[in-house]
Amino acid sequence: MLTADQILALSPDDSSAKSAKGLLSPAKWPTLGYTEAAIWGECQGSGSKPYQVIIDVGGPSFKCTCPSRKFPCKHGLALYLLLAQKQSAFTSKELPTWVAEWLKDRQVRAEKQAEKKESKVAVPADPEVAAKREAKRLDRMIGGARDLERWMADLVRHGIADLPTKPVNFWREVAARLVDAQASGLGHAVRQLEATVSSGEGWQQSALMQMGRMQLLTDAMQRLDTLPEPLRQDVRAFAGWPSDKEDVLAAGDCLEDTWLVQGVSYDEHEKLWERRVWLCGLQSQRQAFLLDFSHGQRRYDHGFVPGMAVKAKLAFFPSAYPLRALLTNVPQSIETNVATSEAHSWDSALDSIATALGSSPWMQRLPLMLHGATPISHGNRWFVLDTDLRAVPLRISEEDGWQLLALSGGHPLSIFGEWLGDRWRPLTAWSVDESTPCWTEAVVLA
Repeated sequence: MLTADQILALSPDDSSAKSAKGLLSPAKWPTLGYTEAAIWGECQGSGSKPYQVIIDVGGPSFKCTCPSRKFPCKHGLALYLLLAQKQSAFTSKELPTWVAEWLKDRQVRAEKQAEKKESKVAVPADPEVAAKREAKRLDRMIGGARDLERWMADLVRHGIADLPTKPVNFWREVAARLVDAQASGLGHAVRQLEATVSSGEGWQQSALMQMGRMQLLTDAMQRLDTLPEPLRQDVRAFAGWPSDKEDVLAAGDCLEDTWLVQGVSYDEHEKLWERRVWLCGLQSQRQAFLLDFSHGQRRYDHGFVPGMAVKAKLAFFPSAYPLRALLTNVPQSIETNVATSEAHSWDSALDSIATALGSSPWMQRLPLMLHGATPISHGNRWFVLDTDLRAVPLRISEEDGWQLLALSGGHPLSIFGEWLGDRWRPLTAWSVDESTPCWTEAVVLA
């Protein structure tokens, strides 16, 4: 069973979580019941007929008859919270018809999808036509890379000191041309460079590092045929050529394990939500992340909260340093008392980052777990001190920083987060030897 904090982490927004807390009186629920597989209840709303709320614990997946477009809605969150806090109020153990029918429909749909996937026979593409189409796209992308290379050379030739004064169109036009050349990854790199130039003190060094990575990528694109296949896949992906799901599955790098959810991060880009779920295999100790997108609201097929464990089979994207993966089946949440993971010192964490970047130098987010990390505030900036009192700069909001510091009480924590190249974005923290997180990132950073 999830804890109250883990349940609230499933909320699509703060208002839903706040509204759910207002529905925690059993008197508002004329029917409450649960089994190992499902939780259900009827919540009295403004109408004469109560809302029927169901949770498939394995997902968890939610169903509610209310008109809300949020997922999960406040009723689903409240039902789960109520079970976590007042289990004695759930007196029914026999599935009502409306619950049993919903669970059966879900099972039937899952079986049909599995059968469809197994019976689907792919029509083999004409190898010659496919090769010509691929070569044509690569030519466009390489042409875009050469244009980008010339543009960066002009920037360096004229000096970069005045880049912060450049208008928005200066950057956006270059990015748009790269998108037209089907090199959307390069276009994204230009937009990142624009953001770096506007980042304030110390932007010059960061901008030159970003341009160095972009130059390395354009060089690699122009000699793709000479690269090892895993690195070739990385170059294509970072330049903007995504892998199809079928290609990922065909690569055969699959692993079934019980995966600990170490952290979940969200970022919003013009109403498009990006979610990264960071996982660590409890048997294999292999790390992975799942990348999902949602428009408008944070609504996804599967809910993941830090500290939970799920049994699932993952397929890894081809890469010189495979991290990103796809779910190949429906993840099943399971009970676990496993603590964070094996201890990492700051030195060993940096060694793992160096290994990853040595294999695939364009990776900008890497998993980093640090034990014995003490959060501190100094000069309006946030850091953690490792066991040797070395300061690691953080990317964290003021609100989250003070909350993390208060929960630590000045004592070391185990912290997991994303290493961003020059700063560390903490996502989850545990007290020493505890299996349940004491803190998770609550504020979406701009």
